[in-house]
Amino acid sequence: MMQNRRVDYDQIASTYDQRFLDDQPRGTTTTLLSLARELKAEQILEVGCGTGHWLSSLRPVTDQLYGLDFSAGMLRQAWQRDRRLVLVRGRAGQLAFPDASFDLVYCVNAIHHFDQQRAFIFEARRLLRPGGALAVIGFDPRQHRDKWYIFDYFDGAFETDLARFPSWGMVLDWMAEANFARVEWQLAERVEDHKQGRAVLDDPYFQKSAASQLALLSDDESAAGLRRIESALAAGETAFPCEIFIRMLVGRV
Repeated sequence: MMQNRRVDYDQIASTYDQRFLDDQPRGTTTTLLSLARELKAEQILEVGCGTGHWLSSLRPVTDQLYGLDFSAGMLRQAWQRDRRLVLVRGRAGQLAFPDASFDLVYCVNAIHHFDQQRAFIFEARRLLRPGGALAVIGFDPRQHRDKWYIFDYFDGAFETDLARFPSWGMVLDWMAEANFARVEWQLAERVEDHKQGRAVLDDPYFQKSAASQLALLSDDESAAGLRRIESALAAGETAFPCEIFIRMLVGRV
């Protein structure tokens, strides 16, 4: 079953950043920078830092940037991007840092990959200094069933995301259990990238290394999804929706 599969990020690390090739400023970057500046953060940790794309964007705030990821391949990419980053290989549920080490701990589009999601929230709380914050940034597939064509054409992608992604309500409950003093909710970014006609075939997300939803597919499953799209195009289908709301849940100490 797809729900039991894991993305091999070591295998796709070298091409993962193709999703960012347009090099355009993103709302998530602006939101992170704003939060870091508000906190006057001196030490920042990204858990599930991947290639360091988001972490390196916080360089205007501080030089004390730490990243943790389980994939050695992704960490190599992050190191090549910015050799001043302090990078650690490890798991989100067991963060090997002393108590009260950071002003900001965050993850972006990563919590669904953590094998101990609740433990991550508690570990992040332990690492935060007074006045610090944990930010969990991502999306909930439950809100996007009819808003992202990937779910319509690739069998099992939606069901797999339901199994992987905690609901925002669940993350909120974990933060309450971990004794965060205040929890806030905001929109980090609205991604609206509808495709028309055959332009859908140029979507960078069709590269299996660009999104875990497709990276989890077998070659046969991926080919079957592409055939469905080709059939839809042949039948005159022109609209392929993509409207995704990236939200941020912030727990403050």
